[in-house]
Amino acid sequence: MICILTIVRYPKWFGWAGLVSMAIFRISLWLNKKIAFWKLMGCGKNGTFSQTPDWRQWAVLQVYHPDLVNDTTNNKRQTTDFSSWWKFFRCEVLTFVLEPIEGHGTWDKKNCFGELPKQTEYEGLIAVLTRATIRANKLKSFWRNVDGVTRQMKTANGFITSLGIGEMPWIKQATFSIWQSKADMKQFAYQIKEHAEVIRKTRQDNWYSEEMFVRFKILASFGSLNGKNPLAGKL
Repeated sequence: MICILTIVRYPKWFGWAGLVSMAIFRISLWLNKKIAFWKLMGCGKNGTFSQTPDWRQWAVLQVYHPDLVNDTTNNKRQTTDFSSWWKFFRCEVLTFVLEPIEGHGTWDKKNCFGELPKQTEYEGLIAVLTRATIRANKLKSFWRNVDGVTRQMKTANGFITSLGIGEMPWIKQATFSIWQSKADMKQFAYQIKEHAEVIRKTRQDNWYSEEMFVRFKILASFGSLNGKNPLAGKL
């Protein structure tokens, strides 16, 4: 599979156009037979799981059948379905072209990135998508524990950037993060006390009704967000 994640930031006072696009874009995505899976999502303000939506920033996730997407150039062309809309509203657009390589879990009960091994030998620059549907009766406990992890991640070795995305505020949340290497990502995930404690509580308290964890090789990145591309000079 080839996955394209596009983050779009609208100018001040035009966030409403992003909200409208979440309804309009569904038609095109639904009719596009090259797309195996897609999601239209909002973004949080703090770069990870967030209780506060950023009404100016939105996300489009598209997963393509591998036999219908041949190369990075074609991948870039595939992201232009909505470019006229974004250009009209003078949006800033940042796109990542990704190859899922490792993972587990489901999204809407689907293996949306195909059958993946839990581990591979790949050790280079890596992106990680962590998403979950939080149980309604666990919301208070979950949100009480995630803020400390957010602060720790932003100062972790090898951390490049992260984005909070999600289908539904509070309940259906995801974090997309990028790391210099798998070793750096693993050090944060399993050796930082706050994050290790959250992993333990996730299992012990059964916070999620559904969860997914996927790692990606980054094939390309173009565009900008807040004036820069976090992967400039790194690919």
